[in-house]
Formats: sequence, structure tokens, C-alpha cells
Amino acid sequence: MTEIVAPGPLPAARGDAGADAPAAPRPQTTAPSYRLAFEDVEFLLRQDLRPVRLQLELMKPELLQQEHGIRSTIAVFGSARIPDPARAAKALAEAEAAAHADPRDAVAARRLAVARRTAANSRYYEEARRFAEIVGSTCVGEQVCDFVIKTGGGPGIMEAANRGAADAGGKSIGLNIVLPEEQGPNPYVTAELCFRFHYFAIRKMHFLTRARALVVFPGGFGTLDELFEAATLIQTGKIDPIPILMFGREYWERVINLDAMAGEGMIAPEDKNLFTFVETAEEAWSCIADFYRLPRPR
Repeated sequence: MTEIVAPGPLPAARGDAGADAPAAPRPQTTAPSYRLAFEDVEFLLRQDLRPVRLQLELMKPELLQQEHGIRSTIAVFGSARIPDPARAAKALAEAEAAAHADPRDAVAARRLAVARRTAANSRYYEEARRFAEIVGSTCVGEQVCDFVIKTGGGPGIMEAANRGAADAGGKSIGLNIVLPEEQGPNPYVTAELCFRFHYFAIRKMHFLTRARALVVFPGGFGTLDELFEAATLIQTGKIDPIPILMFGREYWERVINLDAMAGEGMIAPEDKNLFTFVETAEEAWSCIADFYRLPRPR
């Protein structure tokens, strides 16, 4: 996308970027201090420049989303460990073979138990994919887009949601992050809307910026972190209420005991109403359509 440069009397920095050093280098021109500040990576990575890096991570995705006409989004959270059903079935078959080969192997028995649960949970991959396909079909080929799918850009549920949007021919956003065990973006994120973060805090801000709904599938620490940050912001009035749709009542009621929190006085009884349990893609989209009084798909 072509950069729009505002007219003015001052020269653009782009013209000086990559400017050649003088033909006859001198100690002064080869010293790190002589580099243009915005081209000096070592300088930008200094501890004192953290506020600048935070601002850059905030501004880059924001400006690019503006340029691509992203007006509102639906954030989809969920485990990176939930594969599509075919991969889950293959992993289960391998775990069963290993456990049968040595019935006394406790590690193999545990892996089999986890593989069985993963195979059962793989249905959520398909629900995430179908949900995103429904949503993605609402804004295809438009200059200004609402309800654009936004995920963490990784595997599992994130991949499923980006994949569903791609199936519908729609845009989708991926907010990838640098981790010790590197995970690249999944191949279904719209390339021009695939962002990479260093700071978790800025990444989470971008999840909620423009969000008109949160759709939360079973997940672990990362999913819980994203879920409760959003719930806290709504509970405290920092952001306007939006639907928080929880896929899989049976999973979430085992993992989070909201009744116990309310009974202990840690949350108000009405705080439980921040969450709505759903089981299918169609049910989730109906909740969003009802909240915003949108026409139902035929």
C-alpha cells in the first residue's frame, strides 16, 4: 500500500534513509553516534528507548489497520494445542499404538489419555472455522470492513478462525508474538494484516481495540489471561460492554467456578452475566447479531 505523505516544507525522512556515507570516511562518520537515530538499531534497542518501542508496536498495527479499512473486529481466543480433527485422529492412533505396545508404561498411558481429550476437543477447531466463515462472509471485498476476525495468528483455534475467514474470501488479522519456542504465523492470516509483537501488553491492547465481541474457545493460561483482562475492563467500566461468548459450557464450568467466586463475595452475582455459553458457530453468530440488531443470515 502506497504511503500517503502530507505536503509541507520539511523534507521527508525517507529521502535520508539509507543515505551513503561520505566518500572518504572519517572517524566521526563511522562512529555509531553519526547514524540517523531511526536507522540505528542498537540505539533503538537500548533500555531507555522502551517507551519508543512500545509506541511503535502500538502505532504500526493501528495505522495499517486504518489503511486497510478495518473498522471493527471480533477477537477469537483459544488453545494453540487444539488441532484439526484429522491431525487429532492421527495423534490418537499413534498414542493408542504406543500404549498397547507397553501397557505398563505410565508416560504412554498419560499421553493416550491426553490424546483422547484432544481428539474430543478437536470439534472446537471445526466450530471456530465455521464461525469465522460465517463472520468472514459478512464483509468480503469492501473498502471498510466490520467484524473482521482477529486472532493470535498461531496454530490451533487461531489457525481455525483465520482459515474460516479465508474460506469465505474475507480478511483476517493475526497478532503473532515472539516466544522462546518460536511459533510462526499460520498460513491463513491475511498477509498484509499479519503483525508480530514483542510486548504482550501492547498485543492485548490490539485484541480489544475495535473489538465488537470476544469469542473464547477452550484454552490454557494465555486464553485465560486474555479473557479475564477483557472481563475486568468491562466489569470496571473501562470499555463498553461487548458480548463474551464462551464455547463449551462443560469445559469452562469445570475450569472456572464463577458461582464459587460470587459465593465468596469476590465478584457480584451479576458479573456472571458478562459471559454467555454457546456450543455452535450458528449460536455464537446469532448472539452477536442479536446484540447489534443485525440481520440474520438466511
